[in-house]
Amino acid sequence: MKKILVTIVLLVSITMKSLADEGMWLPLLLGQQVYNEMVKKGLKLTKDQLYNINKASLKDAIIIFGGGCTGEIVSAEGLIFTNHHCGYDAIANASTMEHNYLQNGFYAQSKGEEINSNLSVQFLLRIDDVTKEVMDSLQGLSGTERVAKQNAVLAAINKRMSDESKSIETRVSALFKGNQFLAFVYQRYYDIRLVGAPPESVGKFGGDTDNWEWPRHTGDFSIFRVYTKPDGSPAKRGESTEGNIPLKPKWYLPVSLKPLKDGDFAMIWGYPGGTNRYESSYGIRLSTEINNPTLVKLRDVRLKYMFDEMKKDPATKLQLASSFAGIANYWKFFDGETKQLYKYDVYGQKKTAEAKFNAWAKGKTEYENLFVDWGKAYDAWLPYAKHRMYMNEGIYGSPLIGFAASLQQLEALLVKAGTAQADIRKAADAANLQRKGFMEDENKASDQNIVAAVTKMYYEDVAKEQQPVGFYATLKNQYGALDDDATYKKYAADIFSKTMIFDDAKWNAFIANPDAVKLQDDPAFYYASAFAKNYTSKYGPMYQQFAAKNAEFGRIYLKGIMEMDPVKAKMMYPDATFTMRVSYGNVKSYNPRDAVHYDYVTTSNGLLEKYKPGDYEFDLPAKQIELLKKKDFGQYMDPVRKSLVIGFITTNDITGGNSGSPVINSKGELIGLAFDGNYEALSHKLAFDKDLNRTICVDIRYVLWCIDKLGGGTNIIKELKLMK
Repeated sequence: MKKILVTIVLLVSITMKSLADEGMWLPLLLGQQVYNEMVKKGLKLTKDQLYNINKASLKDAIIIFGGGCTGEIVSAEGLIFTNHHCGYDAIANASTMEHNYLQNGFYAQSKGEEINSNLSVQFLLRIDDVTKEVMDSLQGLSGTERVAKQNAVLAAINKRMSDESKSIETRVSALFKGNQFLAFVYQRYYDIRLVGAPPESVGKFGGDTDNWEWPRHTGDFSIFRVYTKPDGSPAKRGESTEGNIPLKPKWYLPVSLKPLKDGDFAMIWGYPGGTNRYESSYGIRLSTEINNPTLVKLRDVRLKYMFDEMKKDPATKLQLASSFAGIANYWKFFDGETKQLYKYDVYGQKKTAEAKFNAWAKGKTEYENLFVDWGKAYDAWLPYAKHRMYMNEGIYGSPLIGFAASLQQLEALLVKAGTAQADIRKAADAANLQRKGFMEDENKASDQNIVAAVTKMYYEDVAKEQQPVGFYATLKNQYGALDDDATYKKYAADIFSKTMIFDDAKWNAFIANPDAVKLQDDPAFYYASAFAKNYTSKYGPMYQQFAAKNAEFGRIYLKGIMEMDPVKAKMMYPDATFTMRVSYGNVKSYNPRDAVHYDYVTTSNGLLEKYKPGDYEFDLPAKQIELLKKKDFGQYMDPVRKSLVIGFITTNDITGGNSGSPVINSKGELIGLAFDGNYEALSHKLAFDKDLNRTICVDIRYVLWCIDKLGGGTNIIKELKLMK
């Protein structure tokens, strides 16, 4: 199996011209053919300089930043560049109304001014192929039995290949839908400090209006530093950071001040989170008809009520900023994805490919009934799919209800006969700690409106026979007609005014003496429990069965595709799985529609054109406007444009998780940070658009200008290796 899949990766570039720059390549399997194609496009580095486990290579400068982003090491003292939205939580957590770093920006003038965070970063040490070990253990198994066994085997490998004493963690990733398994071995560092960030008006310039759009003028960057113990080993969570020193990295990226040209080579390294480009037509239909529209509808409501409160008060804006940004990002993404899938008839394309497969599969026992069985699995699940989305994005979309639902763990211990008091005390203390974090982030006004709206939407959209038994009948009797908004507003107001979760005295009394009846009588817990238990007891198991069958059929289909069409097999690459990948392409302009041409860069001229004083999305610091109008660009001015380049686009293939990824030129120098994709190609998780796909990047010269000219962080600039 390993040999077959390595061959897939090695030979794919034979047809690369027809596929533009599609592909997120595993650096371990970066074969000669793919490397040659990179060289043809302009790459100057050797293969060993890109990836080598025995000596330092470029891969050692690329890190997992936090829980879902990429970062890069850019100095000999462990300095990290990543996106502003990746560091957003840390910046917000460090901010107060007196020192609002989120609003005003922050640059440490010395290492002593750097601010501790709760972040961690991970460096990839190596990648091992464990396919044979996993496959041997799964022979003869299918469905939920295979899933359970696979999970157990992967967990055993992860444990065996990890070493807590050295902060080494291993995570086996299933590739090609479970036809290959690679073990990724990481080392984690916990002492990560905030070094700098632009004002939010720079880091989020354009807000939701410009999100997923080009032209773009967003300064999406933030700066951190990795610290180690004095002996260079990783600091662990909870250990004292006193006496720690900046990391001495194996490799760091020099930073380029050179101008960009249309067609310049560009590669992006990082951790793309997830794609599903080998999805079936059934999955495309589920996404376009149920999952995506439902998610967009529910997030739209949540965003509306949050934004209403954020506009009223700067403190509320700061409180909700991080949560709002996360919800909004993929609200727009899934709306755009659906439109693109319909526009290019991806469903029809999948059906055509599947018809070809079915013709080939006739007489082949393993494959001939695959799509019949697969269709039955989807037909069985489709009636309940919207319900699942309503639970995840609606009911649990309320912070209060989400927290109340978590108390079911405590309830289970309280009602179970013979539960040890020590276990109850441990669960109660955990709930108390969790409440503290919840209360710090909770905005009651927006949350109450969300609960009212979602409760009504659930009643209208989820099949009546799937709803909690008696819940809405009781609601009608006590609060009024079920088609009246006022009914739900009164009910939500009652929940929020009467729950002990918001009453310190009642809550503390409950925690001191946990009682199941008191918990069950609480209106917020009653609400959460009614919906959660209804779903988990009836429909959760159905989803688990569906997910197991869907994964199994997907694995078999991909295996069959490789057997059916060796030429197509040579064009395949593994879906993204939040594992290290490299993509390559070019800085490139494009034509999104008839008579429209988009240049490959944006400049400060466009930034000033978009600027709206006092606007929520398009305001800028007064100092920045003054500097730009004076054309005070310093060494960061583009010599061709005679302006300051803000952003640029490339043809690289990326997805979520690549946020903060370095965009690197042919010599291995940093030219920008990837942070977004373009609206015309938002189907990229399910289908790559070879003509219109573009990655949106902040130009590194704008990053440095913001640090130096706008922020006064000249000490940071001096730390970098600038290439002119």
